[in-house]
Amino acid sequence: MNRFRSWTAALVGLALAATMAQAQTLERVRSSGKLRVCIWPDYYGVTYRNPRTQQLGGIDIDLSAELARDLNVGVEYVESSFPRLVGDLNAGHCDVAMFAVGMLPSRKEQLAFTAPYLQSDIYGVTTRASRTVRTWADIDQPGVLVAVQAGTFMEPVMRDALKQARMVVVRPPATREQELEAGRVDVFMTDYPYSRRLLDNADWARLVAPPKPFSVLPYGYAVRQGDPRWLARLDEFVASIKRDDRLLAAARKHGLADIVVTR
Repeated sequence: MNRFRSWTAALVGLALAATMAQAQTLERVRSSGKLRVCIWPDYYGVTYRNPRTQQLGGIDIDLSAELARDLNVGVEYVESSFPRLVGDLNAGHCDVAMFAVGMLPSRKEQLAFTAPYLQSDIYGVTTRASRTVRTWADIDQPGVLVAVQAGTFMEPVMRDALKQARMVVVRPPATREQELEAGRVDVFMTDYPYSRRLLDNADWARLVAPPKPFSVLPYGYAVRQGDPRWLARLDEFVASIKRDDRLLAAARKHGLADIVVTR
């Protein structure tokens, strides 16, 4: 019995310690002078590392710098990805994920989100030479191979939406565009920011837009659950960049003004 009580007390103590550690995120950031930001460095226009210069750029590189400036601290970037997002945040590898994280119900069960600042529908990208996919209606047809990136919000949406085509889940180090160029898929699904990468840099790419809203998803900044003070401070930041137009200025700079959420 004494062993059981000791074991239970130890578990309760660990749980309380974890809760207290979470609740002190804002204090830890201020006392350390460092804001740790999880990013996905392959997200064009959002948090993208230029392969030639190795420099980071994008709307959330700019806005994370603004957040750090508002907090009067420095910023440290932690490389993450959509499949690793939940684990990285809950393990304390970063204080906030700032790379246009889609506010999926499954993610909201495990993480807390700020108010949205961007939103995007799903688009198809195919080749200009493709005879298989010319319009949105051509995507869900027998024999069509539809690629989605593992861990993105396109994966569960397209799994439910496709009735005749076959979905192909692409996992790193492979990329959707590599699979498309190699002819192993007919089209890949992506969001507005990522589509800009192909349209800006690949003359062989063609965008296939839905004729009406298909699956519009809001994007926010994500943190661990259980720290309302930290979440409230981030919500305050989101409200301020909408109010003083820092959000719109950053979005225009990186070609994302069309998907800004202003309220």
